[in-house]
Amino acid sequence: MTGSPPPPFTAADHRARMERATRAAADAGLAGLLVAPGPDMVWLTGYTPTAVTERLTVLVLTPGHDPVLVVPTLEAPDAEHAVGASALTLRDWTDGKDPYAVTAALLDGAGRFGISDNTWAMHLLGLQRTLPDTSYASLTDALPMLRAVKDAAELELLAAAGAAADATFEEIRKVPFAGRRESDVGHDLAALLRRFGHSQVDFTIVGSGPNGANPHHEVGDRVIQDGDMVVLDFGGLKDGYGSDTTRTVHVGEPTPEERRVHDIVRAAQEAGFAAVRPGAACQEVDRAARAVITDAGYGAYFIHRTGHGIGVTTHEPPYMIEGEEQPLVPGMCFSVEPGIYLPGRFGVRIEDIVTVTEEGGRRFNNTTRELVVVG
Repeated sequence: MTGSPPPPFTAADHRARMERATRAAADAGLAGLLVAPGPDMVWLTGYTPTAVTERLTVLVLTPGHDPVLVVPTLEAPDAEHAVGASALTLRDWTDGKDPYAVTAALLDGAGRFGISDNTWAMHLLGLQRTLPDTSYASLTDALPMLRAVKDAAELELLAAAGAAADATFEEIRKVPFAGRRESDVGHDLAALLRRFGHSQVDFTIVGSGPNGANPHHEVGDRVIQDGDMVVLDFGGLKDGYGSDTTRTVHVGEPTPEERRVHDIVRAAQEAGFAAVRPGAACQEVDRAARAVITDAGYGAYFIHRTGHGIGVTTHEPPYMIEGEEQPLVPGMCFSVEPGIYLPGRFGVRIEDIVTVTEEGGRRFNNTTRELVVVG
């Protein structure tokens, strides 16, 4: 997240989020939450340190106490400016002092705490040395749905990011493909995302021909050829919230088999989207999409989950996968992205970001899901 502007939320928004997180921690039987720099801290406070270094920075949320942000003294002015009037107390420590002792003074010495997943190991070990009777749980494991349900302002930002990704696809389909390297098209995608308002590009997958059978191929030096199927998966952050969409195009006219495979994936994506409704388990979205592909005889070639949550990061809970029984709630946002990957030949994936509404699902990506022919 470093280098990306924070989302446009107020001090009151951040106070409400910290209160909500503290209540959720208490309900989960935790003595509090310890949040390191990263997406959780941005979402809770709006603060991103100028540089994430070996110096300890941690947000401490404990029931019955005001939130405290422990920061190095040299970064205290930036932190104070960033958090503003969010009812957040700053506790700074100077080089040469023990930051873990400063943090330990804020904690129950025998408590169990949720700790953000991206906390440096040296900081967790430092806290354990200082407070050997404490224990810790991954924040994703302890409170997986903390950021999952978006409010109206967040939904607007995600919709705007999706629209920017759609505009990117509408432009990329106009550029030449044949005779250019995957990396050239990937560069075009990144430039278009930035043109349409993204401050951060997280990925530009361009999988042509056999490379499309690798879901996370990204880009390479392979020259795209006439007759190639090309998987385009791209996204990043716009105003602090994520985009992520996939469309599969074909260079020149596709074969009947290629059209058939694409049609199967399109039907699977539609079935997954149709399964989105309040109260349905996440796994039902995966089951609906997977059933279409399996019934068509390609089940062994759908090798990943159907979807992942999205918000201030492009991958976060909830996950649309077998075994995930978390019920869908209005305001949850996630991808629906089934695919078929035929090793050594080609791949097809179609992905939209959707949100749960009271009536069902709403797409944030609305470009055609038909097979687009490019030159």
